[in-house]
Amino acid sequence: MKKILFTLLFIASTIGFAFAQSYAFGLKGGPTIGTQQWDGFDRQPLFSYHGVAFIESAPEDNSFALFAQSGYHVKGSSIGGNLGINPTTGNPFRFSSQGFEFHNIDLVLGAKQKFDKDFFGNSKAYYLFGVRGDYTISTNLDEYQQVNSIYFPIPQFVRKWNYGATVGGGFEVPLSDFVAGILELNIHPDFSNQYMQGAIPNVRNPFTGQLSTVPERTIRNLTFEISLGFRFLHKIEYID
Repeated sequence: MKKILFTLLFIASTIGFAFAQSYAFGLKGGPTIGTQQWDGFDRQPLFSYHGVAFIESAPEDNSFALFAQSGYHVKGSSIGGNLGINPTTGNPFRFSSQGFEFHNIDLVLGAKQKFDKDFFGNSKAYYLFGVRGDYTISTNLDEYQQVNSIYFPIPQFVRKWNYGATVGGGFEVPLSDFVAGILELNIHPDFSNQYMQGAIPNVRNPFTGQLSTVPERTIRNLTFEISLGFRFLHKIEYID
């Protein structure tokens, strides 16, 4: 977390020096809907959460901004039920969760285009686009290995580094001269696979006892997020 904060401060300084202008920073977070494609087939959504810190340029007209943001996101997908059968004992097995969770930290670099709107007083609507890198710090896949099923993902095939895009938009609602509220909707498609497993031959099926080949498996994230937060303006004024 300290490295993330230092990275954002460095980016903030770079933005300030490069444009010799004011900048803004803030925090936002909220619910996340995670979806995944497993070998081209969509699974059920995972409902989770996210939190983000951001920094952006703030020119006088506040119509266009470059931004950087970094946050914590729980991505993944869910399963239909939380009851399985332990192939060793034949007893029911209840999972402590109902989803496949990938706990990621990301860094997004991008731009915002803003427009004056009258929906919330002197508010601004905007859309944004950015390029994104993700690092997976943990998963809950170990839990599913307790039933020794060949049908669940295996932790060692999780890709730690991934990349994609962030596309979205929202509103800035002024609360004072230096503070604004934020309502934002973002979509985060991954261009790389969160999970890549080649075919594994000669695996004993725990249900039939026969040897079989576990087919190749790839998993890719597509995440939807709704964020609420606050934007704080750091204004630079030049005095002749």
